[in-house]
Amino acid sequence: MDGKPVIRGTRVPVELVLRELGAGMAIDAIISEHPRLTPEDIRAAQAFAADYLADEDIIYR
Repeated sequence: MDGKPVIRGTRVPVELVLRELGAGMAIDAIISEHPRLTPEDIRAAQAFAADYLADEDIIYR
């Protein structure tokens, strides 16, 4: 997946899951679209994004 993070054991990119959540898709709908995912996988994607952002430096101008 071009080096992008994926959900463990799948080829589903974390970014895709986060975009679907951001677009308002329910967890059940995401799982229906990607049957190998579990609710825990989706929560892990959200936690990954939060951890990634927590390490970002904020630059004020």
